[in-house]
Amino acid sequence: MKSKLFRSLQAFRTAQCPVAVVTDRVSGAQALVTAGQVSGDLALAEGTLLGIRGMLAGDASGEVDGLLVRVYGPPWTLVLVGAVHIAQALAPMAALAGFAVKVIDPRRAFATELRFPGVELIVDWPNDVLAASPPNARTAVVTLTHDPKIDDVGLIAALRSPAFFIGALGSNRTHARRKARLAEAGFGEADIARIAAPVGLDLGGRLPGEIAASIVAEIVGVRHGRPRQRP
Repeated sequence: MKSKLFRSLQAFRTAQCPVAVVTDRVSGAQALVTAGQVSGDLALAEGTLLGIRGMLAGDASGEVDGLLVRVYGPPWTLVLVGAVHIAQALAPMAALAGFAVKVIDPRRAFATELRFPGVELIVDWPNDVLAASPPNARTAVVTLTHDPKIDDVGLIAALRSPAFFIGALGSNRTHARRKARLAEAGFGEADIARIAAPVGLDLGGRLPGEIAASIVAEIVGVRHGRPRQRP
């Protein structure tokens, strides 16, 4: 890759802008393609460019019209609010599904390396953490503590972001009370409807690992355009 193109690629990746490197295997010519820009010394027909941008949107590398396409996208991230038992099972499952996982909990007794080996732990209030590092369109946020003082501020920060998935653990009765509190905080019905609650597909399981599996399954489905229909 030519040095100028390489510097552009690094700049796109630093800015967490999805970008595709397109290579003609015969000539060696290359181009960088983003959602709104094309650069490099490889000319691309409109139909080919459309296919490349489809791959870019789908986060999928491969071939288009004989050209090699390598897609570089920002990481998919799962933010778990609450270092609870379900989070202990959920964190490694989500990592296996391709998510960078963060666990946030202001309670030092819960957020320990012993309970979450190898997981990024942040001992702080979720609103402060999410204000410093706001969720983007490739971020899922799930609250798990059952403590409104912790969960609500995490949900408020998530609702103010373009997070692609927001979920909350708890019963329908718990969620009804949560909705009332969020309405008092100024959120409308459409905002509150973004919250998947009770979070997780209805698989029938009740063990922490089973609930964790149902949550991962729902998030993966939404990531691939299959949102769950809720009553």
